[in-house]
Amino acid sequence: MKTGRLAVALVMALLVSIVVTFFLYRHIKRLYSGTTLVKVVVAAKPLDTGTPLSADDLTLIDWPTSAPIDGTFHKPEDLNGRIVMYPIAFKEPVREGLLAAPGATVGLTAKIPDGMRAVAIVTSEVNNVAGFLLPGSHVDVLVSFRQDAGKDPMTTTVLQDVQVLSTGEKLQPDVNGKPQNVKVVTLLLNPDDAEKLLLATNQGTVQFVLRNASDQDKVATRPVNMRDLQTGATAAPVVVARKAAPPPPPKPATTYDVETYDGPKKNTVKF
Repeated sequence: MKTGRLAVALVMALLVSIVVTFFLYRHIKRLYSGTTLVKVVVAAKPLDTGTPLSADDLTLIDWPTSAPIDGTFHKPEDLNGRIVMYPIAFKEPVREGLLAAPGATVGLTAKIPDGMRAVAIVTSEVNNVAGFLLPGSHVDVLVSFRQDAGKDPMTTTVLQDVQVLSTGEKLQPDVNGKPQNVKVVTLLLNPDDAEKLLLATNQGTVQFVLRNASDQDKVATRPVNMRDLQTGATAAPVVVARKAAPPPPPKPATTYDVETYDGPKKNTVKF
């Protein structure tokens, strides 16, 4: 008797699972019945910055048209010779924004977007943040100088959130994160900021301040001088020479009009 009940329970469970699977299949098929696929070019292996693309670096995968990605390619041959400007992960779609402009050469120029400039600055162990200034880092640029001879020196922030293109001859940071003490750092700037940086290097001492790459806020700053470093010191009172008050204008004299008569003739005399 118990065996019969067990057999009935197993049959019922099997029927329920078949029904659930059938309806689930129909639901999934209904969801994806209108989705079409398109071939998209992706990386066949991890690609580093500066890599010239070839057929061995690329492959095609199916991608749903319902989730398009801007700047993708559909033919690997269209990318032959293009230079990778930013690292591309394995199976990541290759997009226009990750590549240098067509015709760009291998090396540092491949990492310079249109309209931008690469400016190299001589550094030391101090202003390259003890070697932790790496390609891809973001920095603020400060300069210390004397505005006029005899005046106190001042420090001011001239640029904020500047990307480091290369340190020395390296376009990529050390894979183990080791610091690199180099003599030259190359920054990515627009033409106006490039002029500001070169002027700053000729006017005083340039210092790089490392910042979090995800922090892209630009804050309002003001130049600081020696007075700002004098903790608790107050500026000497300024004596302003006061001008003597001008004397009050003289009061107008009081006059009286007196009428006189000479026979029928009337006259008015002021006193």
